Amino acid sequence: MGKRDNRVAYMNPIAMARSRGPIQSSGPTIQDYLNRPRPTWEEVKEQLEKKKKGSKALAEFEEKMNENWKKELEKHREKLLSGSESSSKKKQRKKKEKKKSGRVSKSFPFF
Repeated sequence: MGKRDNRVAYMNPIAMARSRGPIQSSGPTIQDYLNRPRPTWEEVKEQLEKKKKGSKALAEFEEKMNENWKKELEKHREKLLSGSESSSKKKQRKKKEKKKSGRVSKSFPFF
């Protein structure tokens, strides 16, 4: 009983690919890409002008939102300023009271 021959013939993958022939590409070739139609300089200028103009509706919407945002900011600032004035006055009163009470208690500890 002899051993079985497990050897497999080596196949060069590059040689096999060459024997199959050229590969059929599924997409456009480089030549197709280079020969594609391109816009003229005047058409490019027109497209750039259209982009600069933009849509009027969008511009109006943005202006309206900016106005609303400014109004909200003003309201918020007024609230903060009015609130900070009253709180700062309260803080000043508390500081004065602490100074007065602190002086009395420190200078006369037995009273």
